[in-house]
Amino acid sequence: MNIIYMNTHDTGTFIQPYGAPAASPNLMKVAEESVIFRHAFCAGPSCSPSRSALLTGMSPHSCGMLGLSHRGFQLHDYGTHLAHFLLQNGYETILCGFQHEAPSPELLGYTTVRSSNHPDEISGEGFKSWDLNNARMATEEIGKSRNKPFFLSFGLMNTHRPFPAIDGDVNPDFVSPPHPVFNNRMNREDTAALMTSVGVVDECVGMIWEALRKSRKDEDTLLIFTTDHGISFPRMKCHLYDAGIGVALMLRMPGGKNGGNAVDGLVSQIDLFPTICELAGLDKPDWLEGRSMLPLIEGSAETIRSEIFAETAFHIAYEPARCIRTERYKLIKFFEDHGRWVHIGGDGGESEQFAIEHGILEEERADEMLFDLFLDPVERVNLVHQARYRAIYDDLSQRLDSWMKKTNDPLLSGRIAPPDPNKIAAPWELNPNLLKSDE
Repeated sequence: MNIIYMNTHDTGTFIQPYGAPAASPNLMKVAEESVIFRHAFCAGPSCSPSRSALLTGMSPHSCGMLGLSHRGFQLHDYGTHLAHFLLQNGYETILCGFQHEAPSPELLGYTTVRSSNHPDEISGEGFKSWDLNNARMATEEIGKSRNKPFFLSFGLMNTHRPFPAIDGDVNPDFVSPPHPVFNNRMNREDTAALMTSVGVVDECVGMIWEALRKSRKDEDTLLIFTTDHGISFPRMKCHLYDAGIGVALMLRMPGGKNGGNAVDGLVSQIDLFPTICELAGLDKPDWLEGRSMLPLIEGSAETIRSEIFAETAFHIAYEPARCIRTERYKLIKFFEDHGRWVHIGGDGGESEQFAIEHGILEEERADEMLFDLFLDPVERVNLVHQARYRAIYDDLSQRLDSWMKKTNDPLLSGRIAPPDPNKIAAPWELNPNLLKSDE
C-alpha cells in the first residue's frame, strides 16, 4: 500500500467539505470518496507541535516538540518519525514541499527531497507559486514506476499568512468572516484572501488527485488530507478552543473503500500513525499513544476514545495550557496565573490588528475554563464555578491530571525553559518579526 500525506498550514476546517464558504471542488471530489472525520483534533494548535505529534503518534510533550522547530525545539528521537519508521519497513520516502519537524528533512528519514524547506519569497504570491511547483514535482513522483511502496509527504505553505491577492471570483462584499470575528470591511477582505488561499490548496489537491488516477495507483494508495490546526484569526490558531484544535481530516482508502462516509466519533491526529500501521500490516511501535481509527473507518464501532487531549507551551511566547475534550465537555487549564492572553491567534493579520486596536489584549483570561459544547459550541460561557457542573469539572480535572502523569508532562515539574530564550518573545510583545512565526 502506498501512502500520500497532504498537510496544509492553518486551514482548520475552512474548506467546502466541512461546510465552509471557500470553493474547493477538488477537495469535494476527494471527500466524496473518503471517510471524513467531523470531530478530528490536533494535539497542539501550533505548527511544529501539531505536525510532530501526528507524525510520531505521540503528544507534543512526549515527542519533545514543545514549540516551533525553527526556534530551537527538537524531537527527542528522529527515529520515531513516520517517514523514518516506514523507511525501516521497506518504503521509499519522499518529501515534496514543506516540513516543520526538523532542521533537515533527511533527519526525519526522507530519502528523496524535491523542494527546499522554504519558498524564496515570503509573500502570498511566493507561497502560491512554491506550492504549485511542489505539487508538480509530487505528480512526477506519483507517476514513477517503483519496486516498493512509497510514502509521499506533500506539505503546502497555503493557507498560512500572508495570503495571496484576492481572486477576482471572490467578492469581499458578499463574504462573512468566520464566526465570531466581527463583520466589517477589513475582516471581510481578510476572509476573502483566506478563501483565495484555500483555492490554491484546492488546485494543488486536484493535481495530486489527477496524477493518482492517471497513474492507476488509486487502487492501492491511501490518500490523507489534513492540516496542522485552526485558521490564523483571533482566538483560533494557537488556542485550545475547538476553532484552534479542530482540523479537517479525510482518508481516501485504496480503491475508495468505505468512501463517502462522515464519522462523528472523536479522533486525534495521533491516531493516524497506528491506523497506517494496521492498514499497511506493520507492527505498531511501542511509543505510540494513539488508537487505530480502523473500527470507525469500517463502521464496526461508533467511537474509539472517550476524550482527546491537546496542549500549548511555546509559539512566539510562553503560554502553557492543557485541555481535555469529550464529546460534550471541554476543560482548559492554564499554568501561568497572570490572567492575560499571550497570543491572539492571527499572526499579525488584519483581523488580529482590528482585535488589538479594540482592546483584546486588555481582556482578562480565566485560569480554568469549562464548556458545555452541546449548549455552547463556540465556547464563550465558562461554567467552571457553576455548582451544577462541579462533578463534571472534578471528573475532567482528574482525567487530565492522570494523562499528564502517564505521559510524563514536564509541566508537572514546573515552568518549562525554552532551548534558546533569544528566540522566544516576552509575553505581550508585539514584534512584527516574531509574529511571522511559522515562516
